[in-house]
Amino acid sequence: MSSTFSWPVRVYWEDTDAGGIVYYANYLKFMERARTEWLRAAGLEQGPLQQEHGLMFVVVSAETHFQRPARYGELLQVSCEVEKSTKASLIFKQEVVRDGAQPELLVTGRVRVACLDTTKFRPRALPEHLLQEMAPLESKRAGDR
Repeated sequence: MSSTFSWPVRVYWEDTDAGGIVYYANYLKFMERARTEWLRAAGLEQGPLQQEHGLMFVVVSAETHFQRPARYGELLQVSCEVEKSTKASLIFKQEVVRDGAQPELLVTGRVRVACLDTTKFRPRALPEHLLQEMAPLESKRAGDR
């Protein structure tokens, strides 16, 4: 899994501080939305994964590097790409870019997500059929659906 998936995010007033600059913690929310839409693009939804397969994804670690601020009203592109996968976790490389004629990199991040059993809350191997469903995402982008 190596291609980048991208999802558009508009900056709303609620995302900003008093100066109209995106509050730093909200970038993690933007990244979460992109990962959720990445799953959705493969036809996978969090609810059915829990109910039908007894698994859930949880963030184990997140690292972010802030380079430039985003402001109220701007359109951003938030990407996610599986950088590494293990039996029970995925490491995503993510970027937040200001959209436009000259895109500008604002934030980079790495997020490790673990697959857990919903009853035991213990690590669980990703089922092979789910890995196969996620594989086509290598070539998908949000606008290509």
